[in-house]
Amino acid sequence: MSFSAKSVALLSCLARRWWWRRRQQQPSCAAAGPPWSYFGGSRPRPILDMSYSRHFLDFQGSSIPSSMKKLVVTKLSQNFREAVTLQKDSPVPLPGDGDLLVRNRFVGINASDINYSAGRYDASVKPPFDIGFEGVGDVVALGLSASADYTVGQAVAYVKAGSFAEYTVVPAKQAVPLPSAKPEFLTLMVSGATAYISLKELGELSEGKKVLVTAAAGGTGQFAVQLAKKAKCHVIGTCSSDEKGGFLKSIGCDRTINYKTENVESVLRKDYPEGVDVVYESVGGKMFDLALNSLATKGRLIVIGFIAGYQNPTGLQPIKAELLPAKLLKKSASIRGFFLNHYLSEYKMALKDLLKMYESGDLVCEVDFGDMSPEGKFTGLESVFRAVDYMYMGKNIGKIVVELPHSVNSKL
Repeated sequence: MSFSAKSVALLSCLARRWWWRRRQQQPSCAAAGPPWSYFGGSRPRPILDMSYSRHFLDFQGSSIPSSMKKLVVTKLSQNFREAVTLQKDSPVPLPGDGDLLVRNRFVGINASDINYSAGRYDASVKPPFDIGFEGVGDVVALGLSASADYTVGQAVAYVKAGSFAEYTVVPAKQAVPLPSAKPEFLTLMVSGATAYISLKELGELSEGKKVLVTAAAGGTGQFAVQLAKKAKCHVIGTCSSDEKGGFLKSIGCDRTINYKTENVESVLRKDYPEGVDVVYESVGGKMFDLALNSLATKGRLIVIGFIAGYQNPTGLQPIKAELLPAKLLKKSASIRGFFLNHYLSEYKMALKDLLKMYESGDLVCEVDFGDMSPEGKFTGLESVFRAVDYMYMGKNIGKIVVELPHSVNSKL
């Protein structure tokens, strides 16, 4: 739905009727004091102090446009460029009573974006459909019920399908209020929460345990390294360059393995002959096999992804599964899968703890805007395609984030 004259008129009418009903339920103005005393005695936020329709459409002189750009999956494919289309004249959505309209400032890139574009998460969903999992931005409009907890101009983060757009409607209950719209907060929403909850629920970390993190310098790997170190574990991280190795050492990684110049299997066998206690695995294929073979007695392998196979038609890379039962039995080892959607009951507390650590300076949230990519920084929805390519080339250090610029005339 777009911001049409009809919708504006309807909102204005609804607001007047609501105000009239409130007045009918209250004592007379003379006895009750100024109008804002109806709302608890304090002066109301602007959403109640202005014409509802005017406030809805205009904040500090910066009008919400009637159309916007967004990315839409128009064809199911693991090839992101083939699957996704940039639409330049889509209607700006209208928030409902309990919703926020968020102008996105930063959106996050995830390895699973191409799983979503390939239709692997829900076979019943058919194109066209919106894409993108997470965003950080400013509230520019909101429904009346949502105004109980949020105000226009407030910075928020969210996890919801459809973030690859200039504007996204977000249920107020799903939004996370922020002190400011910083890209670092975006790193925590999916990547940070995945590492925090999976290690807490499945890792059984304790002092002295040896933890192997694959793709350790990536969006979620960086948090697995830091959280394992906070648990006083010995952390080994695999990566693809010396630059990434340097970053890993800066956040506390005890042993880095550059798989481009070192043989991971040989290093693990030599340096850790008794094996590792926990593996945080996101690569799949040959790396999964190496990680499985490196497990210690009673070791635990946590699978949070298998990016090496996502670009294949099946989404998988072959593994040596025929020996899997024997290997697990021999070591009393285990493999556990982790999908964030299955642990939403733990999400709020995890995010609260992560935000606290970041704001106190106890957690590094590395952001990669693609400044070192051939075409420069990822700016605008057009660059999401480059950002996805950049991730699958293994170039990023930290979380890949795309910045969405605002027009010069915007006051937001």
